[in-house]
Amino acid sequence: MAATTAASLLSRVSAGLDRINAAVGAVVMWFAIGMMLIQFAIVVLRYVFGMSFIMLAEAELYLHAALFMLGAGYTLLHDGHVRVDIFYGSASPRRRALIDLLGTLVFLLPTCGVILYYTWPFVRRSWQILEGPISVGGIPASFLLKSLIPAFAVLLLVQGTAMALRNLAVLAGGEADAGQGAGEREARS
Repeated sequence: MAATTAASLLSRVSAGLDRINAAVGAVVMWFAIGMMLIQFAIVVLRYVFGMSFIMLAEAELYLHAALFMLGAGYTLLHDGHVRVDIFYGSASPRRRALIDLLGTLVFLLPTCGVILYYTWPFVRRSWQILEGPISVGGIPASFLLKSLIPAFAVLLLVQGTAMALRNLAVLAGGEADAGQGAGEREARS
């Protein structure tokens, strides 16, 4: 009974954390359309009107960076990252939960911690001086672009924590498809 209650609590907390990356992903996915429209404008301006604007090219770069950096947690939520499927494919749900939990605790969370630790001073300095454009005539906000690095790590930490909790719930006797991320995974198996 206690294991079921613990598994239920872990699943609810995991689902709450999942909602963070689901919300970010719902916004960030529109950046792809913005990138397409900006690229279309760049091509038309260049080849039809013979004009070029560095700020437009940088806007596409900023959207591209934001799409991938902020969308990484959303991709992890939906199990869209590359997986080496040597032992995983034929494993039982409990074994998959154990593999995912160990991978999260040994690789994902420490890597995100290292990224945060080493990039924070770099990003902080950029904000202190309000670092300007990458190129002359570009968007005068490189500090915003650099802020995507710790945001990337934080969103992956949030999703990694959700994964770890969900996998702990499975190991504690919960259902294998508890949580949005695991449900996506089971649907594709």
